[in-house]
Amino acid sequence: MDDTKLEALAGRMAEVPGVVAVVLGGSRARGTHRPDSDLDLGLYYRGEPDVTALRALAVQEAGEQAELTAPGGWGPWVNGGGWLTVGGHRVDWIYRDLDRVHRIWADCREGRYEIGVQPGHPLGFYSHAYAGEVALCRVLADPGGELTDLRERTRAYPPALGDALADGMWEADFCVELARYGVSGADPAYAAGCLFRAVGVACQALHGHAGRWLINEKGMVASAGRLPAAPGGFAVRAERLLGHVGEPAERIAETVTEAATLMSEVRAAVGR
Repeated sequence: MDDTKLEALAGRMAEVPGVVAVVLGGSRARGTHRPDSDLDLGLYYRGEPDVTALRALAVQEAGEQAELTAPGGWGPWVNGGGWLTVGGHRVDWIYRDLDRVHRIWADCREGRYEIGVQPGHPLGFYSHAYAGEVALCRVLADPGGELTDLRERTRAYPPALGDALADGMWEADFCVELARYGVSGADPAYAAGCLFRAVGVACQALHGHAGRWLINEKGMVASAGRLPAAPGGFAVRAERLLGHVGEPAERIAETVTEAATLMSEVRAAVGR
């Protein structure tokens, strides 16, 4: 879908009662997409959007098979929307409650964040992703200019949030210690879960320390490995930990020891 068609679609979406702005998000907004990557359209709304009108527009664009959820249909954090095919392109419509985004942005500036349980997010949904999505998006339709203004403000990463995420490294250390139970019980599944959590927390800490938005788990290890303060070989080492935890107790013990070393280096890198 070319830019002209995309912006025209966004303009029609923004005319629906309750919709404040429409943005292009995801890898295509960041310029890191593949040719087959989906188009992610964020619909920022206030109050109760007219879902009936949105569904009618979805059917007009994608055919009778198009389906949209009500807000909250996909869970408390991802919210809702629809997975559509428009002109042969996969186009995801994703709802965002703009007032909630403003509240999360205020939390970020105060160094507060939440982690919500959300299907599709094995590490959990970090609340500051809402602010990061705005910072990294491309605005397609914003009649009142509110979203554009918020995007400019969110591009300055809040130092207090970075400090809070770096402080969170205590959990990475705790997870590594818990993984040691996987050694005594020869339980690689438990150890793997603990180590995934540890690596994820470390990725958040490294991004926070660098003042870079991290909005989900996809590509988080590679992204963290490219940051200036990342320990040497971070990405390769983290992927090795998660790719082969091992089955015998001895191999699990070796993996956990390697994880402890890596977490110690991350803690030093972020000054904790």
